[in-house]
Amino acid sequence: MADNYGLRAAAPQGWQVSVTRRPGAEPAAPTGVVIRGAAPHAAEGPQADVTRAVLHACTRPMPADRGDFGSNVVDLLGPDDIFVALVDYGTEVADQGLFENQGMPRLAPSQFGPNRLQRPLPGMSASQHFFSSGGRAFCLFTVVGSHARRMASVPRAAALVASIRITDRATLARQGGRP
Repeated sequence: MADNYGLRAAAPQGWQVSVTRRPGAEPAAPTGVVIRGAAPHAAEGPQADVTRAVLHACTRPMPADRGDFGSNVVDLLGPDDIFVALVDYGTEVADQGLFENQGMPRLAPSQFGPNRLQRPLPGMSASQHFFSSGGRAFCLFTVVGSHARRMASVPRAAALVASIRITDRATLARQGGRP
């Protein structure tokens, strides 16, 4: 079970799970945070180098050098492989706008499509969900190695996602942790 930055997952056998945060400034008190496309969970302004926790889970070994949404991983997936990214956007945008939905989404095959990848990858399929949990905002991005096999793959991805636990903002603060 990976557990770091208030994120953990009890992965089934055969999954690799990692919770990391890229080097950068610690999250600070909210001050006019704006989400940017290039660094989706970084703040603009005085805290421009702030990074937040990212949980990655995959059915194959993942390289250490990988992007928040699976660059350097997704293109390695075979037809039966799955990649999951849970990206923390912080407390400043939680419970509002894009992050208004509450609680971890439940995955279904109908939510996956080839056009939901950042760039087209032949045969693959993805889903993306924005939500808040415990005063923290997240994006859940899931890729299955074969759109044609999504009826079998998505339940496996859903089991992994159901095992993810998010520590709420208040508890994390009491424990001295940072998202």
